[in-house]
Amino acid sequence: MESILDRFLRYVSTDTQSDPDSQSQPSTRKQLDLLGMLRDELAAMGIEASLDEYGYVMAAIPSNCGDNIPAVGFIAHVDTSPDASGADIKPRIIKDYDGGDILLNPDSGLSIRTADFPELKSYAGQTVITADGTTLLGADDKAGVAEIMDAVQYIVSHPEFRHGPIRIGFTPDEEIGRGTIKFDVQKFDAKYAYTMDGGAIGELEYENFNAASATVHIQGRNIHPGYAKGKMLNAILIGMEMNSLLPVEQRPEFTEGYDGFFHIVSFSGTVEEATFSYIIRDHDMALFERKKDMLRKCTDFINFKYGEKVAETVITHQYYNMRKEVEPHYHIIEKAIKAMEMEGIQPHVQPIRGGTDGANLSFMGLPCPNIFAGGHNFHGKLEFVPLESMEKASKVILNIISLFAEDGR
Repeated sequence: MESILDRFLRYVSTDTQSDPDSQSQPSTRKQLDLLGMLRDELAAMGIEASLDEYGYVMAAIPSNCGDNIPAVGFIAHVDTSPDASGADIKPRIIKDYDGGDILLNPDSGLSIRTADFPELKSYAGQTVITADGTTLLGADDKAGVAEIMDAVQYIVSHPEFRHGPIRIGFTPDEEIGRGTIKFDVQKFDAKYAYTMDGGAIGELEYENFNAASATVHIQGRNIHPGYAKGKMLNAILIGMEMNSLLPVEQRPEFTEGYDGFFHIVSFSGTVEEATFSYIIRDHDMALFERKKDMLRKCTDFINFKYGEKVAETVITHQYYNMRKEVEPHYHIIEKAIKAMEMEGIQPHVQPIRGGTDGANLSFMGLPCPNIFAGGHNFHGKLEFVPLESMEKASKVILNIISLFAEDGR
């Protein structure tokens, strides 16, 4: 049997970064390398598995204890964030971590400092996995992938383990908000599911942000600076001015809990034209709509000041808060809580300050809360995951399956 550590290290060695500028599905062909590997590994364990043209791996394990148990699914995404390189990842395995700062890269001096991330100290004595300071690690969400596959390996190797029907799903493009666009819920054939895509051990989430992306294009007017008076429109400065109209206190670095935010994620431009990209988030639908309207009014102000169509904003829906779709099936939350407590884990039920494939799946008729995968500092070079958190997550999956088999609902 392959250890969860070896499995995780093997998965992160495959570059699966998604691309928001691509219109293909999946957005990058390289995601299919890992997806094909997962399909083949499942088939090698004797499990019926498929990989379709859109990059969805689906697998089914039939019940071994009756037909009256609902099918429960476990889902993780294979892509890594476009925010940092996912190529040629060089993991560092720190056994018996001493509780101090972790130097990632001696050349750059980049470290995970406990002064900045005090939660790191709580993993003293455990095995902590990081990258080498030049890439992200990919625990989001290859930790979730490894945890699901580790649980599947256990089920196959222990025929005495009682379980109802189980469904396994691996998706592409979650990081760019397109992970479920072509996901066939009917084919997946689960009544309930869980995404293994949360953060620190104990996290359990069934409500998330309402989410949209926004692209702001500024059309300037480039005139030779020696003759620019009264004529030049500097797109860079106009874009900066428009950004300054948004409330500073509603930036991610000043928000927490249920607070929403505007987050500028990229900028490119010249005097002639510039493009700003944002994500807009809020748990409350009314506040979410107000944020979108505020961005539109900022656009209108810029056009009033500088001329018609100097600024154009396109807002694109991404996902909605899944709470209203999951809460009527609260017993699936209770099962997850009990499954954690069975492993001595203190559950932390909290809103996701982000989103998962489960948000859209819940609105597609598949209630799908989110469970911890164990990682921290996703989307950047300071990402890390404790091995023990991944091991516990795999056991939580098995416990959930057992609880469904016990009560039959």
